[in-house]
Amino acid sequence: QDMGWRGELDQARLVSEWSAFAGESTAAHTTVVGIENGILQVQCDSTTWATELRRLRAELITRILVDYPDSDIRDIKFMAPGAPTWRHGRRVVPGRGPRDTYG
Repeated sequence: QDMGWRGELDQARLVSEWSAFAGESTAAHTTVVGIENGILQVQCDSTTWATELRRLRAELITRILVDYPDSDIRDIKFMAPGAPTWRHGRRVVPGRGPRDTYG
């Protein structure tokens, strides 16, 4: 702290204490990916968890400001798992492609 690393130390504490901060059930379905430009990035294992945690974003940010005041975290980004890709092979044609895949 004497060397001016308060923000980095608070960020590291938040990442390491994520399960205690977010709760065991939430931590079982989320992983902190990193912190970039004051945004805490959290990967969720399902779209449902990401949607629910987005609703709780304001409460979580308020708790971060109280518990980790020097962390400089201004927002949280909850990321849902990626959709499957239909791109195969080295050659890909730009555009929307076929639209009748699912009837």
